Amino acid sequence: MRRKPETVEEYIASFPAPARQRLVELRQLARAQAPDASEGLKWGQPAYWDDVILFMFSGHRDHANIVFTPSTLQAYLPELDGYATGKGSVQLPYDVPVPSGLLARMIAYRIRELHDDGVKWR
Repeated sequence: MRRKPETVEEYIASFPAPARQRLVELRQLARAQAPDASEGLKWGQPAYWDDVILFMFSGHRDHANIVFTPSTLQAYLPELDGYATGKGSVQLPYDVPVPSGLLARMIAYRIRELHDDGVKWR
C-alpha cells in the first residue's frame, strides 16, 4: 500500500513530470501571492489558509485544479472562457500555460474577500 503524502513537497513529488511541473508552478504562484498564508495539506491536497482556507490546488491525470470560493470564481468567470470550471474550481490542462496573471488576481481577490468581507470557505 502506498503511503499518503504528509507534506506539500511529498504531494508534488508523487506525480509524474508534466503534472509535477504544473504543481510546482502553482505552489510558486501561491507562495508569491499569499506569502503570509499557512501552507499544508487539507483533505490530502495543498491548501493555503489564514484562519480559514483561502484556496487549494490538486493534480489529476490530464490537468491540475485550483479551487477558490464560488464567489471568487464567479467574479472572474468571464475571464475563464476556455477553461473547464466547477463550483469553485478551474481546470488547468498540463499542455496549456498557466494563466499566472489571472490566477494572481484571483488569489488577491480571495484574500481581500476574506479579510474585508468575511467570506469563509464554503
